[in-house]
Amino acid sequence: MHGPPLVGWLLVTLCALTGAYCLLRIRGAAERRRATGADALMGLGMAVMAVPSAVLDQRPWGPPLFGVVFGAAGLRALLLSRGTTAQAHHLHHAVGAFAMVYMALSMTGGGGGGHTGHGGAAHVPAGTPLLTGLLMVYFAVYVVRTMAHLVPAVAIAAGELPIPGRAELTNACRLSMGIGMLAMLLTL
Repeated sequence: MHGPPLVGWLLVTLCALTGAYCLLRIRGAAERRRATGADALMGLGMAVMAVPSAVLDQRPWGPPLFGVVFGAAGLRALLLSRGTTAQAHHLHHAVGAFAMVYMALSMTGGGGGGHTGHGGAAHVPAGTPLLTGLLMVYFAVYVVRTMAHLVPAVAIAAGELPIPGRAELTNACRLSMGIGMLAMLLTL
């Protein structure tokens, strides 16, 4: 991760807990199992990618590994989105997986933030500002929509906060991964 180490460790914790929760939920119907497995892969992959580079320098093995794993996950999500009832969710997984591929590719083009190369010159982040901005807008809208579904405005206006159930915890995990994705894109 290119940002401050504290942000990296917070993201590692958030994403690892989210991925672990999804792994615990993987039992059940086939459609839910696929979606939950994709959530677990995304959460755990984000946790590994967010480890500060001072602790674990993921170059040269990290970017190709992340590219292959998340490229395959994105293609799988696109294939699963055809003709299923959870088409929007599979498409979201495809966008998330391809965003992970994009971030992995940006790791190959240079470090970021405080990294210095041979001769002491700082590396330039490799992300494309337009694509990074589009992904940030997508995940910002996703976070706001998920938050609106998680805590309905009617309940807030009435002064009641609903007790979260399994569906709400799943949405909270997806919300935390969306926030994590935003934070990771900010460090490009």
